[in-house]
Amino acid sequence: MALSEKLYELRKKRALSQEQLAEQLGVSRQAISKWESGKAVPETDTLISISKYFDVSLDYLMKEENSISENAVSLEVHQTEATNKREKRILGIATCIIGVVLLIAWGIVSVFMSSASEQIGTSSMITIDGNGIFLLICLVAIIAGAVLLLKSTSNK
Repeated sequence: MALSEKLYELRKKRALSQEQLAEQLGVSRQAISKWESGKAVPETDTLISISKYFDVSLDYLMKEENSISENAVSLEVHQTEATNKREKRILGIATCIIGVVLLIAWGIVSVFMSSASEQIGTSSMITIDGNGIFLLICLVAIIAGAVLLLKSTSNK
Protein backbone atom coordinates (compact mmCIF):
# COMPACT_ATOMS: atom_id res chain seq x y z
CA MET A 1 0.00 0.00 0.00
CA ALA A 2 1.36 3.42 -0.96
CA LEU A 3 1.91 6.32 1.44
CA SER A 4 -1.03 8.18 -0.09
CA GLU A 5 -3.42 5.29 0.64
CA LYS A 6 -2.08 4.88 4.17
CA LEU A 7 -2.56 8.57 4.96
CA TYR A 8 -6.12 8.43 3.63
CA GLU A 9 -6.98 5.31 5.66
CA LEU A 10 -5.40 6.64 8.85
CA ARG A 11 -7.29 9.92 8.50
CA LYS A 12 -10.60 8.16 7.82
CA LYS A 13 -10.14 5.78 10.77
CA ARG A 14 -9.92 8.83 13.05
CA ALA A 15 -12.92 10.40 11.28
CA LEU A 16 -10.95 13.52 10.42
CA SER A 17 -11.49 15.83 7.50
CA GLN A 18 -8.49 16.94 5.46
CA GLU A 19 -8.86 20.36 7.04
CA GLN A 20 -8.84 18.96 10.60
CA LEU A 21 -5.73 16.88 9.92
CA ALA A 22 -4.03 19.84 8.26
CA GLU A 23 -4.71 21.91 11.37
CA GLN A 24 -3.25 19.22 13.63
CA LEU A 25 -0.09 18.96 11.53
CA GLY A 26 0.31 22.67 10.86
CA VAL A 27 0.01 22.37 7.06
CA SER A 28 -2.58 23.39 4.47
CA ARG A 29 -5.57 21.31 3.46
CA GLN A 30 -4.23 21.35 -0.08
CA ALA A 31 -1.03 19.68 1.13
CA ILE A 32 -3.07 16.85 2.65
CA SER A 33 -5.01 16.53 -0.60
CA LYS A 34 -1.79 16.32 -2.65
CA TRP A 35 -0.30 13.70 -0.32
CA GLU A 36 -3.44 11.54 -0.42
CA SER A 37 -3.67 11.76 -4.20
CA GLY A 38 0.00 10.82 -4.55
CA LYS A 39 0.92 14.11 -6.28
CA ALA A 40 3.34 15.07 -3.49
CA VAL A 41 5.15 13.55 -0.51
CA PRO A 42 5.40 15.19 2.93
CA GLU A 43 8.76 16.55 4.08
CA THR A 44 10.73 14.53 6.63
CA ASP A 45 9.69 16.68 9.61
CA THR A 46 6.05 16.40 8.58
CA LEU A 47 6.37 12.61 8.17
CA ILE A 48 7.66 12.44 11.75
CA SER A 49 4.68 14.52 12.91
CA ILE A 50 2.29 12.25 11.01
CA SER A 51 3.94 9.19 12.54
CA LYS A 52 3.56 10.58 16.06
CA TYR A 53 0.02 11.83 15.51
CA PHE A 54 -1.29 8.49 14.23
CA ASP A 55 1.01 6.44 16.50
CA VAL A 56 2.53 4.50 13.60
CA SER A 57 6.16 3.97 12.67
CA LEU A 58 7.95 5.81 9.89
CA ASP A 59 8.76 2.35 8.57
CA TYR A 60 5.06 1.63 8.19
CA LEU A 61 4.43 4.94 6.43
CA MET A 62 7.28 4.63 3.95
CA LYS A 63 7.36 0.90 3.13
CA GLU A 64 4.74 -0.27 0.69
CA GLU A 65 4.55 -3.91 1.82
CA ASN A 66 3.18 -3.18 5.32
CA SER A 67 -0.54 -3.40 5.76
CA ILE A 68 -2.58 -1.12 7.93
CA SER A 69 -4.07 -4.09 9.79
CA GLU A 70 -0.91 -4.55 11.90
CA ASN A 71 -1.07 -0.98 13.12
CA ALA A 72 -4.85 -1.05 13.38
CA VAL A 73 -4.57 -3.99 15.79
CA SER A 74 -1.96 -2.08 17.78
CA LEU A 75 -4.20 0.98 17.84
CA GLU A 76 -7.23 -1.08 18.94
CA VAL A 77 -5.21 -2.67 21.78
CA HIS A 78 -4.01 0.76 22.89
CA GLN A 79 -7.58 2.13 22.81
CA THR A 80 -8.89 -0.90 24.76
CA GLU A 81 -6.24 -0.42 27.43
CA ALA A 82 -7.10 3.26 27.70
CA THR A 83 -10.80 2.41 28.02
CA ASN A 84 -10.07 -0.15 30.75
CA LYS A 85 -8.00 2.39 32.68
CA ARG A 86 -10.77 4.96 32.34
CA GLU A 87 -13.39 2.47 33.56
CA LYS A 88 -11.23 1.52 36.57
CA ARG A 89 -10.72 5.19 37.40
CA ILE A 90 -14.47 5.88 37.22
CA LEU A 91 -15.26 2.79 39.31
CA GLY A 92 -12.65 3.83 41.89
CA ILE A 93 -14.02 7.35 42.14
CA ALA A 94 -17.60 6.08 42.40
CA THR A 95 -16.67 3.58 45.12
CA CYS A 96 -14.84 6.24 47.14
CA ILE A 97 -17.75 8.65 46.81
CA ILE A 98 -20.27 5.99 47.88
CA GLY A 99 -18.14 5.16 50.93
CA VAL A 100 -17.83 8.82 51.91
CA VAL A 101 -21.55 9.49 51.37
CA LEU A 102 -22.47 6.48 53.52
CA LEU A 103 -20.06 7.64 56.21
CA ILE A 104 -21.62 11.11 56.19
CA ALA A 105 -25.13 9.60 56.26
CA TRP A 106 -24.15 7.48 59.27
CA GLY A 107 -22.80 10.55 61.03
CA ILE A 108 -26.00 12.50 60.39
CA VAL A 109 -28.17 9.58 61.58
CA SER A 110 -26.01 9.21 64.71
CA VAL A 111 -26.29 12.90 65.60
CA PHE A 112 -29.88 13.69 64.71
CA MET A 113 -31.59 10.34 65.21
CA SER A 114 -29.90 8.67 68.13
CA SER A 115 -32.67 6.06 68.41
CA ALA A 116 -31.90 4.86 64.86
CA SER A 117 -28.22 4.73 65.73
CA GLU A 118 -29.01 2.68 68.83
CA GLN A 119 -31.17 0.34 66.73
CA ILE A 120 -28.30 -0.16 64.25
CA GLY A 121 -26.00 -0.77 67.21
CA THR A 122 -28.15 -3.56 68.62
CA SER A 123 -29.05 -5.21 65.30
CA SER A 124 -25.84 -7.20 64.94
CA MET A 125 -25.13 -10.66 66.32
CA ILE A 126 -21.38 -10.13 65.95
CA THR A 127 -19.48 -8.64 68.86
CA ILE A 128 -18.86 -5.49 66.79
CA ASP A 129 -22.10 -3.55 67.01
CA GLY A 130 -24.10 -2.48 63.94
CA ASN A 131 -22.45 0.94 63.95
CA GLY A 132 -19.03 -0.68 63.82
CA ILE A 133 -20.04 -2.93 60.94
CA PHE A 134 -21.46 0.04 59.04
CA LEU A 135 -18.24 1.98 59.59
CA LEU A 136 -16.20 -1.00 58.37
CA ILE A 137 -18.32 -1.23 55.20
CA CYS A 138 -17.78 2.48 54.54
CA LEU A 139 -14.03 2.19 55.10
CA VAL A 140 -13.78 -0.88 52.86
CA ALA A 141 -15.60 1.01 50.09
CA ILE A 142 -13.27 3.99 50.42
CA ILE A 143 -10.14 1.80 50.48
CA ALA A 144 -11.34 -0.30 47.51
CA GLY A 145 -12.02 2.86 45.53
CA ALA A 146 -8.61 4.27 46.39
CA VAL A 147 -6.90 1.03 45.34
CA LEU A 148 -8.73 1.06 41.99
CA LEU A 149 -7.73 4.68 41.46
CA LEU A 150 -4.10 3.98 42.27
CA LYS A 151 -4.01 0.97 39.91
CA SER A 152 -5.57 2.95 37.07
CA THR A 153 -3.13 5.84 37.43
CA SER A 154 0.07 3.88 38.15
CA ASN A 155 0.06 2.06 34.77
CA LYS A 156 0.43 5.24 32.69
